[in-house]
Amino acid sequence: MNRPANQTPAAKSPGPGHLFCDAGRHRPQCGPVFQPRFPVIIRSYAPSDEAQVIALWRTSGLVYPQNDPTKDIARKLKVDPEWFLVGEEDGRVVGTVMVGYEGHRGWVNYLAVEPTQRRSGRGRALMAAAEDILRAEGCPKINLQVRTGNADALAFYQHLGFQTDDVISLGKRLETD
Repeated sequence: MNRPANQTPAAKSPGPGHLFCDAGRHRPQCGPVFQPRFPVIIRSYAPSDEAQVIALWRTSGLVYPQNDPTKDIARKLKVDPEWFLVGEEDGRVVGTVMVGYEGHRGWVNYLAVEPTQRRSGRGRALMAAAEDILRAEGCPKINLQVRTGNADALAFYQHLGFQTDDVISLGKRLETD
């Protein structure tokens, strides 16, 4: 669902492509004011972020042989590119999240936080920004997938209120990376 930039929470920020969220609150509010407990800026992805984003995904164990991260980024940039968020500190990308919504369910992909920055609130801030985007669109529910055996990610999402759905996730490759 491509939307004009003026219809997204990111468009309310003071600079083009930047989404600022107050991470010091339980439910961060997106807007022009940003006073978090840590110096992270949550903003939309920029092409100059690509190398850092892919390095973060590799460090976080999110890159698998069947996925080409460069192609995944290019695909996201075709659909709601402003919903590909990065957390930046001192010019470094320390977190990412891709947000999607097709009118029925919201989806979160590629949530990653630099391993040395985990358990610091940065992942919660990225997820809160994702939730704010989806809530503003009227999205009733967020879905996400956690790889089998990733107990840390599962615990993180459960801590945020996510519950295991009684479903089996199926996939079919339409294109080989």
